[in-house]
Amino acid sequence: MPEGDVAVRVADERDMPAIAALRRSWLEERTGTAVDDPGFEAAFAQWWRVELPRRTFWVAETGSARSGYIAVGSINVVEIVHMPRPGARGGRIGHVGNAFVLASFADRGVPGALLTAAIEHARSRHYRRLLLAPTAGSAGFYRRAGFVPVGGDLLTLDAQH
Repeated sequence: MPEGDVAVRVADERDMPAIAALRRSWLEERTGTAVDDPGFEAAFAQWWRVELPRRTFWVAETGSARSGYIAVGSINVVEIVHMPRPGARGGRIGHVGNAFVLASFADRGVPGALLTAAIEHARSRHYRRLLLAPTAGSAGFYRRAGFVPVGGDLLTLDAQH
């Protein structure tokens, strides 16, 4: 990847510290202040181990093999498999969560690239739909991507089309 470009890929256990750092940055950008929580990284690592089997994480990163890579955004999808019933088999949906991009990369196509990865994943796994609960600031972004209100504060996207 040329220096300055951003690439999106499926994250693995080696990315856990970078995604934890992004989570910390998310809160610090929202509050405008550093967060003093020395136990956060350990708590995040424990959560990661529990959640990794049922979530797919993506990381957006910039840099190069020579200079190193820096995570600038992430998103994840929880796979929910519905229970089958007589006459119908269970289907799958995905719940999009924890999407975050550093403010300095928000206008460089990174949010769209992360969402595209999640949508492509949903289609490849034959999800019926993707569901999410946007923040007030992100609802317009998701609506422009084709998500529609489904009740309450939730948005959904038909992943089969």
